[in-house]
Amino acid sequence: MSPRLAFILLVPLALGACGRPPRAESPAALPSVRVSVAPVQRESRPALLPVPGTVRAVRRAALAAKVAGTVEPPALALGQAVRAGDVLLKLAAAEHLARVAQGRALLAQVERELARERQLAASGAGTPDTVRSLEDRRAQAQAALREAEAVLDYAVVRAPFDGVIGRKFVEPGDFAGVGAPLLQLDGRDALEIEVAVPESLAALALGAKLAVEVPAAGLRFDAAVAEVSSAADSATRTVTAKLSVPAGTAARPGQFAQVLVPATAAPVLLVPASAVSPFGQMERVFVAAEGRRAVLRLVKTGARHDDRVEITSGLAAGERIVVAPPATLRDGQPLETSP
Repeated sequence: MSPRLAFILLVPLALGACGRPPRAESPAALPSVRVSVAPVQRESRPALLPVPGTVRAVRRAALAAKVAGTVEPPALALGQAVRAGDVLLKLAAAEHLARVAQGRALLAQVERELARERQLAASGAGTPDTVRSLEDRRAQAQAALREAEAVLDYAVVRAPFDGVIGRKFVEPGDFAGVGAPLLQLDGRDALEIEVAVPESLAALALGAKLAVEVPAAGLRFDAAVAEVSSAADSATRTVTAKLSVPAGTAARPGQFAQVLVPATAAPVLLVPASAVSPFGQMERVFVAAEGRRAVLRLVKTGARHDDRVEITSGLAAGERIVVAPPATLRDGQPLETSP
């Protein structure tokens, strides 16, 4: 073979060798890592069934109209705080104003006639029967006036207790009929969770503490069972229960809440919470496998119990996992374990 031909054949081989990336170091070749391990424990724990509920004010009132009329301005804003007795809304009630004026005029007329007849009776020109008849008419006129004034007062809606405007059903200019809802007033002193519990789980003791989560507010707290209905809803097969929200909790009426209701005890797998770490959009643990190697395992977690967490898939009871694995630990890396 000529020297020139040999050079042509060797050049591509050399270029290929230069362009090949270096081989990654095998995990088995990495230095061993000393770690603590713990077994995956199987325990029988009461299952917790999440049941949706709603935060409500303990004191709340849906205010309706006792008379018909047009809503007058101004209008209160949603969330506005009011005191007991404050005027919340007025209805235009010209007809009832006219009746009050008519009642006052009639009462004044009867009182004038009564005063004249009393003078005549004192001088002997009148009779006691006429005086008694006018006194009866005066009493009737007074009662009619009080009735007209009471009906007129129905056109003014006042706050029955301290609270905030939770909902508005009408605006200035709207016509409100008798019994039509106008406003919802929510009290500010106490909150509760109203929840429809499946009738199979409705054996809740008064005062029992249940875990509650309010996702929108990032809250988690324990609430005591305050009321449990004695009857089940025939349509939903649920029983209504109310839980007292601890004072000072930063929840608001109307927010969604999730109540964890105890169900039948079931076996669960528990591991130290520090053994689970995020792995992209998933979660992982390292299993201390035979041969003292770290084996990466993807898992799904459930409820947390203090410093332990439930594993719903990915592990088996009795397996040993690495507690608080170092960030540099790799799948297949040698381990030096300690209990």
